[in-house]
Amino acid sequence: MKLILTSEVEGLGAPGDIVEVKDGYGRNYLIPRGFAMPWTKGGEKQVVAIKRSRDAREIRDLGHAKEVKAQLEDLAVVVNAKAGDTGRLFGSVTNTDVVTAVRKAGGPLLDKRAIDVAAVKTLGSYTARVRVHPEVTATISFDVVAG
Repeated sequence: MKLILTSEVEGLGAPGDIVEVKDGYGRNYLIPRGFAMPWTKGGEKQVVAIKRSRDAREIRDLGHAKEVKAQLEDLAVVVNAKAGDTGRLFGSVTNTDVVTAVRKAGGPLLDKRAIDVAAVKTLGSYTARVRVHPEVTATISFDVVAG
């Protein structure tokens, strides 16, 4: 089965890649979860758009990825969140909140899908992992404050 990947699948490819997989894997796993779509001639236009957006935010090489990692780890990131008197948040801090806070702190534009954040439900200091490059992972420290 020929598919167009719409998000990164480890061991298979990146968004915009055209891959050949077994029918069951594509039909039962990749397509229902939104990781891929069936390949069509019209899908070629979408492949071009996906690759163009990927190139805009892609890290050029391993050296550049290490520079971005160093930049991320030196940032002082603060996430503002609504909280009660006890310090418990109304909701939780998400990947998108961390990406926005990194950007406000002067960091690079990150893909929210590349960030792993544990459940943040109270005020305090936390860490998150960022997959900058397949071979480079950065650790961001951030503070959640009432705001």
